Parts: sequence; C-alpha cells; structure tokens
Amino acid sequence: MTGETADAGMLETRFHLHERGTDVRTEVLAGFTTFLTMAYIVLVNPAILGQAGLPVASVAAATCFAAAFASILMGLVANTPLALAPGMGLNAYFSFTVVQQMGVPWPVALGCVFLSGVAFLILTLTGVRQLIVSVIPQHLFAAVAGGIGLFIGFIGLKDAGIVVANPATFVALGSVTQPGPALALFGLVIIGTLSVWNVRAAMLIGIVLTTLAGWVMGQVHAPTEPYSLAALTATAFKLDIPGVFGLSGKAGLGLLEILFVFLFVDLFDNIGTLVAVTKRAGLMDKQGRIPGLNRILMTDAVATMVGAVAGTSTVTSYVESAAGVQAGGRTGLTAVVCGLLFLATMFVAPYASLVPLAATAPALVVVGGLMLLPLTEVDWEDPMAAIPAFLTVAMIPLTFSIANGLAFGITAHAFLKLIKGEASFKDWFLYTLAALFVARFAWMAAA
Repeated sequence: MTGETADAGMLETRFHLHERGTDVRTEVLAGFTTFLTMAYIVLVNPAILGQAGLPVASVAAATCFAAAFASILMGLVANTPLALAPGMGLNAYFSFTVVQQMGVPWPVALGCVFLSGVAFLILTLTGVRQLIVSVIPQHLFAAVAGGIGLFIGFIGLKDAGIVVANPATFVALGSVTQPGPALALFGLVIIGTLSVWNVRAAMLIGIVLTTLAGWVMGQVHAPTEPYSLAALTATAFKLDIPGVFGLSGKAGLGLLEILFVFLFVDLFDNIGTLVAVTKRAGLMDKQGRIPGLNRILMTDAVATMVGAVAGTSTVTSYVESAAGVQAGGRTGLTAVVCGLLFLATMFVAPYASLVPLAATAPALVVVGGLMLLPLTEVDWEDPMAAIPAFLTVAMIPLTFSIANGLAFGITAHAFLKLIKGEASFKDWFLYTLAALFVARFAWMAAA
C-alpha cells in the first residue's frame, strides 16, 4: 500500500468521506473556498480591537491562531464543514461598548470572554442551553442578527469618515472628497463589484486593493519596527480573570451584562449559522435536528476560551462556511483545511498594521448589509413579532449596544405576550429575563 493510499484510507476512516458523498480533492477545494471567503477577518478584527488599545499585529496573529485552532478542532471532533473565527459584532461590542464606553481594561475584557466560554460550556453540558433557546422566539433571533448587521455597517461608515458626528442632527454625511472617505468609497465599489460577479474572495481582494490604493495616496505608512515574532505575544496570556471579579461600581454591575451579551449573541450566532450551513450540506435529519449538536457547541465554547487566552474576542461559527459547502464540502476535513490555512497566515499577521481603517471599513459595510437577510424571517404584519423585532433592530445601532437591543426586544416580547393573555408558567424563564432587564434599566436611570 502506497503512502498516498494509506493517507486516503486514514482520512476516510476519520471523516467518512464516501458515506457523505465526497472525496479528498473536493474537501480540500471546499476548505480553500471557505478560507478565502472569511480571511478578511484577519485584517478587520485587528482594526476593530486595535481601537480598544490592543496591539494590532498581535491581535492579527491571535485571530489567525484562534481561527486555526477552532476550525481544526471542529473538523476533528464534530466532523462538520464549519469554520470558526472571532465573530463580527461581538468584536465591536468588546471594543466600543465594554472597553471604550464602560471603561473596562482590555485584559479584563478578555477575562470576561473566557468566562463566557466557560458558561457556554456548562450550559451545553447541563442542557440549560435548550431552555434558553426555547424561550427566545425566532423573530428575535432574526432581529438580533439584523441589528448587529446595522451596528457593524454603522461602525464601518463611521471608521471611513463617511458618517460623522453632528451636534444638531447627531450624525451627518462626512466630506466624501477627503482622502479617507474617498478611499473607503473606492473599496466599497471594488468589493461590491467583485461580490456581484460572485468572486469568492471579494472582501479580501477589496481590502488588499484598497490598501494598495491608499499606499499610492500616501494614506498607508510602513511600520517603524521590523518584523518580529515577538510581536505575536503582546496579547497572548494577557487576560485578567481576577480583574473580572474585582470590577466595582458601574462596571461591576455591568459584568453580568457583559457575560450575558457575549453568551447570548454567541448562542444566537451559532444556532443560526448551524441551521443554515448544515441544512445546505444536507446534514440535518428528517426531524430537523443537527447531528452532533452538543459536540459542535462544546467545540465553540472551548474555542472561545482558547481565543481569549490568545488575545481576541469571542470565537464563533462563520456563515461563510456555506461557501465551502456550496463548493462540495460535507465533512470536517473542509474545516481542517481552512484551519491549516489560517495557521499558515499567522506568520505574516504582524503586517496587518499596514492596512488602514479606510480599507477595512468597506468590508464592515458589506458584511453588515449581508447580515440583514434574517430580517425576512420576521412577520412584519404581526405586531407580536414586529414590535419586539423592530425595537431590537433599532436599539442596537442607535444606542451602540447589543445589550440594549436584546433588553428592549426580550422585554417587549414578554410584555406583549402577557397583555395578549398568552403567558403561562412555562414562560417563567422568559419573565425572569425580562424582570432582570427592567431592573437594569432602573439601575441605569438612577446611576
């Protein structure tokens, strides 16, 4: 038996390729496809977390490492063509709300991410996860996704200088003829054009071409320090878990809110992505159940903890995995290949600091727009669904807080259900959440 045949046999045993109607070549191609569609996170995540004071080069390396570890683990443990990386939306919450608005030091914020991963693991192992999911209606799942999409898009427009602060109207159009906004609009045109041409790596190519254009315009500056692998350790093992329990005052009470948002948004993100990807891959059973769901969610929880240790925000499943599934990926080998590519990328990650905000901002706008798709699942003609969904969607970007959007949506849903006479004892957990949110609003008003 040749080495190549032995390797193929080992892969068949591990991933059940024949059983799922695929082969090694198809899985490798699918892994490359998934990587190209989500590689933009290597540049975008450092740009967002860098605004919270984290070293950009180190965050880029941590992003690569976390994505590599999580995707490979997912492939080996759950045998699912699902790739993971630090999540969009949660990185914005980490940077703009937890660190900048609440004043939590970034090492302590990483400690919060780690603890949210521990909580996610415990909830999965004990079955409480099913209880949480059961009390949240589908229209709020969709609304959270859409609200985060608007939030991300708004951040992109702000980073680009296309939307600016205005004392009379709160926000206004920036000077789009200035170099920064003009460069961002150029990037938006490039990404948009490549996207409608169905180019898999549209966002990554757009970011690179916009960076090159920025270099020509004098908007990009070479790093003053030479390349060094030592730069990769600036965030690794810097999380401060004792500092989490040492929070006091407003930030102290906010600890529960921080953990709640990290946990719930990760949960929502995972469920939505898992349904979309596994359905497209034909991996769901006839009852609509996802095989190995607990293994998938446990992998996600472990990945979040490892990501926090490496120095990045919450790691979650990526809907871009659907691109790899479209290319034929049906097993965990797709995720493993994607993870290996992220691992290789880690060694050039420090050069992410060359990429200006004007180059990553268009990717945020496009990603935000694509995240609005779940809003089609809301029955906008039914006030029971439309009112909580609208409040969720609107309050996330307008208050710059995912937590506020969740609070308004869940509280409104509980109130309307009570008013309509549909509340029952089985909804005790829903009303417990709503009561906690009302108490949170009262405390914020008194603070």
